[in-house]
Amino acid sequence: MKILLLGANGQVGWELRRSLAPLAEVVAPGRHDALTGDLADPPALAATVRLLRPDVIVNAAAYTAVDKAESEPGLARTINAEAPASLAAEAARLGILLVHYSTDYVFDGSGDRPWQEDDPTGPLNVYGHTKLAGENAIRESGCRHLLFRTSWVYASRGKNFAKTILKFAREREFLTVVDDQFGAPTGADLIADVTAQALRSALSSSALDGTYHLVADGTTTWHGYAEFLCAVARELGTELQASEIRPVPGSEFKTPAQRPGNSRLDHAKLQEKFGLILPDWKAGVERMLAEILAPSA
Repeated sequence: MKILLLGANGQVGWELRRSLAPLAEVVAPGRHDALTGDLADPPALAATVRLLRPDVIVNAAAYTAVDKAESEPGLARTINAEAPASLAAEAARLGILLVHYSTDYVFDGSGDRPWQEDDPTGPLNVYGHTKLAGENAIRESGCRHLLFRTSWVYASRGKNFAKTILKFAREREFLTVVDDQFGAPTGADLIADVTAQALRSALSSSALDGTYHLVADGTTTWHGYAEFLCAVARELGTELQASEIRPVPGSEFKTPAQRPGNSRLDHAKLQEKFGLILPDWKAGVERMLAEILAPSA
């Protein structure tokens, strides 16, 4: 079996290299390889699929610069909507499974209950609109698919909120962090491991095809997340200057793109259909911190 992996150098893609390896041969072309993995060039991407004829496509690539997307809507749409549409068309033609990742930003962030997969969508920004367009294109293609919505992704590799907070906490006497946006920090390693397990099951049963919410268990705010990061970092012996993390509403930060207040995602469907248990978000964050803050030998 052969898996075409796109976005293999990103946070989730890097973990997928590991988690998918026991299942099949993983082919991960880069943006500038002869067989391109560049989502900014959908026709070339389709040609790559036709040439490789994989058994599964896993697309972990996306345009994720939320604020920048407001000034680059065309590029964001090409990468987040047109490229997935091209992949889905090829998957449908070949009769293969497409695995794709989406986001909590397809919802409008209202209310305080976790969003379920079939709740009405209502993106607040360009990024959310393009990701939703990608979702819809995949469904409309008729291809077999697993579509995973996730949120607040972090990893020991690459840039993310956790590393930014620790950097500022080392340099500043106090931090200000948003306390009215709710979600679950979710590790790239967890996303990759769940993907591998779900993929293996789905290959045996098309009844498992569909859209799922893939997030760690529990809920926090960005402020609560920051406090937890700093507390664990100190327990691990990291010296931090910040003596206070001040909670502020999201309205205090003027950004080009509006953020949803409620990013809670209900993952009950995924747990039930695949027989999995999604661990509490704190467990994964602690593990990531232990890895990135471990003293060098």
